[in-house]
Amino acid sequence: MLAVTYSIIRNKLKDYCNQATDNHETVIVTRKGEKNVVIMSLEKYNQFEKAARNAEYLAMIDRGIAQLESGKVVSRKRPGA
Repeated sequence: MLAVTYSIIRNKLKDYCNQATDNHETVIVTRKGEKNVVIMSLEKYNQFEKAARNAEYLAMIDRGIAQLESGKVVSRKRPGA
């Protein structure tokens, strides 16, 4: 992970974009008096998004298991079953 100032990024944006895409580097851009930002490859971003979706799905399954174990379920028969 790299941390660079906004002024350095402004002068060498292409180089840092290449670091992010070619070397899978995460670049933190520090901005004086402003919130920092991150530059990363789209591939790495997509991996983070997938991991977040998986975590949400697993949390939903855990909640369902907890409801089942605590008896908070309703059993229904399907018509014709």
